[in-house]
Amino acid sequence: LYFNNFKELFINFYGTVVKLDMKKFKIRQMRLITLIGCTVFGLASCKQAPNAAMQSSSYETMTVGITDKELSTSYSATIRGRQDIDIYPQVSGTIVRLCVTEGEVVRRGQLLFIIDQVPYKAALKTAEANVETARASLATAQLNYDSQRELYTQKVVSEFSLKTAENNFLTAKAQLAQAEAQEVNARNNLSYTEVKSPSDGVVGALPYRVGALVSSAMAQPLTTVSDNSTMYVYFSMTENQLLSLTRQYGSMDEVLKNMPEVTLTLNDNSVYAEKGKIESISGVIDRQTGTVIARAVFPNESRLLHSGASGSVSIPSVYKDCIVIPQGAAVQMQDKYLVYKVVDGKAASTLVSVAPINNGREFVVMDGLKPGEEIVAKGAGLLREGMQIK
Repeated sequence: LYFNNFKELFINFYGTVVKLDMKKFKIRQMRLITLIGCTVFGLASCKQAPNAAMQSSSYETMTVGITDKELSTSYSATIRGRQDIDIYPQVSGTIVRLCVTEGEVVRRGQLLFIIDQVPYKAALKTAEANVETARASLATAQLNYDSQRELYTQKVVSEFSLKTAENNFLTAKAQLAQAEAQEVNARNNLSYTEVKSPSDGVVGALPYRVGALVSSAMAQPLTTVSDNSTMYVYFSMTENQLLSLTRQYGSMDEVLKNMPEVTLTLNDNSVYAEKGKIESISGVIDRQTGTVIARAVFPNESRLLHSGASGSVSIPSVYKDCIVIPQGAAVQMQDKYLVYKVVDGKAASTLVSVAPINNGREFVVMDGLKPGEEIVAKGAGLLREGMQIK
C-alpha cells in the first residue's frame, strides 16, 4: 500500500519532466520498497515496545494490616557529672601537701590539698591576743562606769563624768567585738589552708604540685571534683520534634511523666547497659539554633561514664494498632506521601500521612490507608496512575 501510493505520486511528479527508463525505475522501485519496509518495521517496533514492557513488568505488592511498632530517634548528646565542681583556694600560699591523686574517688569533706599554714597560725594567735586585750579593756571600762554611776547617784561627780565613763565602756565593748570578729576570720583563714572536697565524686586533673604558689585569683582551678554517681546527659531537640511530643502526650508535664526510658550509645558505638529517664526539657527555644535542651539522667554505679564524654540518646516511640509500610511503597509529595493501591489490577494513587519519625526502612501510616487494602510495596516511584499491575 505504501509502495503503490508513493509510486503514483512519483510518476505524477516526474512523468511531466522526463521520460524514465523503466529498467532504472524498477531498480529504484526495489530500493524504495526496502527503505519503506525498514521504516515501517521500525515504527511498528517503537509502537509495540512500551506495551511489551508494561506487560512484562511485575511489582511486589502487600496487603495492609494492623501491628504495633516501636521507632527510635537518636540525638547527639554530651555527658556531664551530676556536679562538676571547680576547686579554688580561698587563701594564698604555697602547696605543702597533695592528699589525693587523679581519678581518686573522694567523699564530701575529704582533704585534698594543704597550703602553708605558718602565717595563718601566727595571724590566729595575734587575733586571740587582741581578743584578750579587748576583754581586759572592757572589764576596766565596766568597773570605771559602775564606779562613776554610783558616785553620780551620790552627787559626787557630774553627769559629764558619768557619760564619759559610759562611752569608754561602749567603746571597749565594740573593740572586743571587733577583735572577736578578727579572731573568727583568722581561724577561718587557717581552716581554708586545708582544701576539702565539697561533695562525693572523682578527682580530675591536678595541674599544681607541691611548692606551687596558689591564690583565689587563679584562672585555673586546683582540680575538679565530679559527682558521677548519676550522670546528666544533655541533648538538643528541634522545635518540631518538641511540638510532636507535646501533641502526642497532651502537655509538657505529661511528656516528662509518660515518656519511655531512653538508651545511651557511647562514642565507640556500644550501648550503655543502664536505661535513663528524661528529667527536664528547657522551656526556652534557642533563637540561633531553633532547638531546646533536654536532660536525661543515667545511673553510673560502674563508673563507666565520665564527665565530658559524648554519645547519642535514643528515644523510642511506640505506636499501637498502626499500619506500617516499607519506604519503597511511598513517593514523597512535599509534606505528604503518595501510595499506589491495587484496584482491579491497576495502580490507583492515594495520599497518606505518616509519623514524623521513622527508622530509615519503614513508615508508620497515620491516615490514608485501611487494613485489608493491597498496595504496591516496592518501586512506587516508577508507577503511573492506571498502570496495569502484575
